Amino acid sequence: MALTHAHASGMGGMRAAGDLVARVQMARGMRIQEAKAYVAERLKLSVSELTDPVIMTEVRDDLQIGMLTPMPGCAKGIEAKFRIAEVLGLDINCVQRFRQRTT
Repeated sequence: MALTHAHASGMGGMRAAGDLVARVQMARGMRIQEAKAYVAERLKLSVSELTDPVIMTEVRDDLQIGMLTPMPGCAKGIEAKFRIAEVLGLDINCVQRFRQRTT
């Protein structure tokens, strides 16, 4: 967990795609390079663009997957997690539990 956090922070955390890469690493058991490639593919970006905070701010806003400082109308909280689960093709526990409660 500490290594995953260190790598994610080095990629800019939520300012870029570090949080998404770390989530994929932990959920899918991927190594850092595999996770970066997977996230880049799902976001339709190059791996080098994942660390660019300007590009990622636009991508995060367009896909509604959460931002460091959300503006009015931006996804936050569980809404952002729903979108992350959808965009990255992941099963996120809190999203699954929320869906179970509403059905």
